[in-house]
Amino acid sequence: MAIVQLLTEIEENNYTGDYKIIYMAPVKALCSERLAEWYPKFTRLGLLCIEVTGDTDVDFPQLKPYRIIITTPEKWDMLTRRWKDHRALVEMIKLFLIDEVHILNDETRGPVLEAVVSRMKTVEASAQSSHRIEQLQRQQEGHIITSSPPPIRFVAVSATVSNPDDVATWLGTRERPAVFYKFGDECRPVRLRRIVEGYPCPAGASIFKFDIILNYKIWPIIQRYHNGKPTLIFCNTRKSVLLTAETLSKELTVSFSQEQKAKLMEIASRIKTKKIQSLILAGVGCHHAGLLYEERQTIEDAFRNRKLPILITTTTLAMGVNLPAHLVIVKNTQQYVNGTYQEYSISTILQMVGRAGRPQFDTEATAVIMTRLADKARYEALVGGCEPLQSYLHKRIAENLNSEAALSTVCDVAQCVQWLNSTFFSVRAARDPKRYLGLPSTAPAHQISKKIEELCVKAMNGLATAGLITMDEVSCIESTDAGRLMSVYYLDLETMKLIMKIDGSESLEQLLWLVCESHELSEMHLRVDERRCLNLLNRNKAASTIRFPMRGKISTRQMKSNCVIQAILGCLPILDPSLNQEATKIIRIAERVCKCLVAYMTRPDIQKGRYFSAVLNSLILSKCVCAHLWEHSPYMSKQLRGIGPTISGLLATAGKVNFTLIEESHPRDLERIMNKAPPAGNMLRKQVSLLPKYTFKLSPLSPRTVRVQLMLLNAAFLAENLDHLTAGANHKCSIIAGDSDNYILYFSTFKDSDLVSVYDGCITFEITRLHNHEHKIMVHCISSNFGMF
Repeated sequence: MAIVQLLTEIEENNYTGDYKIIYMAPVKALCSERLAEWYPKFTRLGLLCIEVTGDTDVDFPQLKPYRIIITTPEKWDMLTRRWKDHRALVEMIKLFLIDEVHILNDETRGPVLEAVVSRMKTVEASAQSSHRIEQLQRQQEGHIITSSPPPIRFVAVSATVSNPDDVATWLGTRERPAVFYKFGDECRPVRLRRIVEGYPCPAGASIFKFDIILNYKIWPIIQRYHNGKPTLIFCNTRKSVLLTAETLSKELTVSFSQEQKAKLMEIASRIKTKKIQSLILAGVGCHHAGLLYEERQTIEDAFRNRKLPILITTTTLAMGVNLPAHLVIVKNTQQYVNGTYQEYSISTILQMVGRAGRPQFDTEATAVIMTRLADKARYEALVGGCEPLQSYLHKRIAENLNSEAALSTVCDVAQCVQWLNSTFFSVRAARDPKRYLGLPSTAPAHQISKKIEELCVKAMNGLATAGLITMDEVSCIESTDAGRLMSVYYLDLETMKLIMKIDGSESLEQLLWLVCESHELSEMHLRVDERRCLNLLNRNKAASTIRFPMRGKISTRQMKSNCVIQAILGCLPILDPSLNQEATKIIRIAERVCKCLVAYMTRPDIQKGRYFSAVLNSLILSKCVCAHLWEHSPYMSKQLRGIGPTISGLLATAGKVNFTLIEESHPRDLERIMNKAPPAGNMLRKQVSLLPKYTFKLSPLSPRTVRVQLMLLNAAFLAENLDHLTAGANHKCSIIAGDSDNYILYFSTFKDSDLVSVYDGCITFEITRLHNHEHKIMVHCISSNFGMF
């Protein structure tokens, strides 16, 4: 409705400028759902929609044709950390929609949403300021003054916020206070009955044991409340989902008609996992992130279309896909977080409970919360009301302050305080100073302001100590190279500190361990059922294993990440479906960390030190992680368009282990190897011919100096086909030279297009020994991705 209203205003006011609409949701599943719904609707009006999430590699220039951008807080935060480089495009934003705004209550994701919205308010203030300066100049020159551009309109929605007034205070300004609306249960289209069931849990008993006990209490609850309609059960872990499903499938006493059985058979036939298949035939579906995307889609559609009577899922479904049910059961009110069990937040409980009730089918619905007897009264009181949204920005203030310093929007303490006062944190700190600032609840405003200033100074001192900003005697701050890289590559403070500890002698294996230690991979917990698969990848006499095996059994999340990355680079099959799903996320994060690592290691001030080994290996590791292959992999053809793991395996088996051998092969031979019809072989050779072919020659000039010539052998051919290069227009190669004492003697990077157009396919330079004439000179040419390994 907000989008339609904006379009109406644009038409009525004859607005001819460009504009953008941002829709932000906490999970990719919700973004995909919105894209599927909106794309056909708005395309008819000439408004193109695009989904920009962690799965999409999109930058600002590519967003220019699109009017509606559907994204997540993390992705938009990453993009807007460079908004000043794309000011014109960002200032086109007229409407900013925030779905599920209650994620402010999430310790990890809440601060990201706060930072993003506050940054958009900064963008708006910057646009208004620029317009005022422009109008002043026009007035002085005697030109007509035009009206100021319309400000960004923010619309935030949630089903579980008890303090929308605080959110409104944050989103609004003194000149334009935000309006908020609060709706009670009486506005629900389906009347919801909430029931809390308490079960005895002996003192000292593990939560895991209590969870198993609850499995045997679910069927009586379903019998009592389901009324022959769909039931949705929320569990705290993937393992709990499977155990609950197995127990329930044995207890079900429902008999299906022949038609129902046929539907269940048809659903099961599209599922690859045998265990999930058998459960579906019993009428019970499972849904969690460990399943293949196609399997999750099949199960969601079956439940949505009432072909599957019971669906058991993890809590993530409550935040994402819209799958309402007549009966919702929350099994257990505790979840496993970072090694300990914690109570669900009440907003998470209410999100799950809110899935009960389907307006098109029901007039009433039921939600049952299963908890410990000792907690029954507390949950009965909580489901009647709701806890207020809190801010957690103060726990991530260093990272967010660093990104603002890198943008130069914060240059001193006063601006830092001003920035913090634009956040949800400042609204909540004023309401509850004891919780956030350790001050009495009656503390006056000046005391709160002073405490916020102290918080800013402490964060700035921490960043200065870490070498991410410089600070002079009057507390004016400026971002360092490390600080800017941390912001651009969206890294955590602890990860950047790890990178900054590199001493220069690190091997490829050591740098891989550094990537696996990064805080970005801390959510990749090691699950018990993954250990067997990981240990076989690590050490196995009967099959290929990883390049750098680890001692002992896989026992930490760092070892898990290391094993998964090496398995991908070695093209080893990861047989566990859940682990295979997670592998995609692990390698994507590793790519980002590796790119930052290379950028940090190749900055100008490092190029005369004893860092040759670390720089060389960081370049190799980044190349390998981006290409998903080790540097001498026989499967390098996998990088080519249309060549997947199967065909690259066939080519490698036939001895076609590098690009030169492929290009020298007869097209019909290639087609026979790949089991493909003509002209597949010709097309493959054409792709290879459009890759850069580097060579370099060393010529001694004196005992201390050597001349290096880097040549692009097929420069003329590439010049004729610049728009069709296999490796893309931005492909480049790096030349690094060092000596046997680990000193860097030379480093430079060249784009293929520059080697073709600027240097005519050949560049010459000289390298001089620094110290001992006995030291060997080593020169390496490394392409950024494709190229000859």
